[in-house]
Amino acid sequence: MSDGFAGAVTSSSENELLRAFVEMADTLVDEYDVADLLHRLAKYCVTLLGASAAGLLLADQRGGLEVAASSDESSRTLELLQLQTEQGPCRDAYGSGEQVHVEDVTVEKARWPLFAPEAAAAGFRSVHALPLRLRRQVIGTLSLFGRDASALPGSALSVARALADIATIGILHERAVRRGEQLTEQLQHALNSRVVIEQAKGVLAHAGGLEMEVAFDRLRAYSRGHNARLSQVAEAVVRGELPPERILGQPGAKRHPRRGGIHPESP
Repeated sequence: MSDGFAGAVTSSSENELLRAFVEMADTLVDEYDVADLLHRLAKYCVTLLGASAAGLLLADQRGGLEVAASSDESSRTLELLQLQTEQGPCRDAYGSGEQVHVEDVTVEKARWPLFAPEAAAAGFRSVHALPLRLRRQVIGTLSLFGRDASALPGSALSVARALADIATIGILHERAVRRGEQLTEQLQHALNSRVVIEQAKGVLAHAGGLEMEVAFDRLRAYSRGHNARLSQVAEAVVRGELPPERILGQPGAKRHPRRGGIHPESP
């Protein structure tokens, strides 16, 4: 573990740097584990940039921050501390969308009265927080901790920013794909349900000598009266689990106490 930040990314680390960018870029074209991606990013910040420790906070669906990854337990503790005290460089970077660089945290007690002493007590002096941001959307922060009071060299900052940007794009891409898949599944379910409902209408119309529109009204009234989903009742009719006469005026069906399905009452 390094005490301070490396002066630059040396030629000896070029292959590892290239491998890091290739792995991060893979998130844009293939399936991946977000948690694993973020942990790798934290580790790269230590091995490539010479940070003593690194951690990432990620916003949840409600906009609250959670610890998503850390290079070790000490950085995880500091990230949790910032969430609990609602102060620190990561909180500021997330709120402003701007980078926060602190070369010596011991002089920031007035700014962060709870976080600064704890960070110093944990053996850290410098903290650099970068927002995970795409345009105006900020989804979290990347923090780099150093045990010496020092600035983050320009070359190291550029690499950290590039890795964070790729991770941000990958995370947002994965979320967009997941939302798209959910939407597709919802649409397909709606289409499938409609087919089943049309089939159930046909069964009821034939059994009762009714117009299709009247059959649908009976089907819908039954589902409402029994607090069941329309598609669920229709599927029970099509499968023969719910006799048409139960819907067309005779005693209705009741829910199964465990499965929630529609079952005909016993005569």
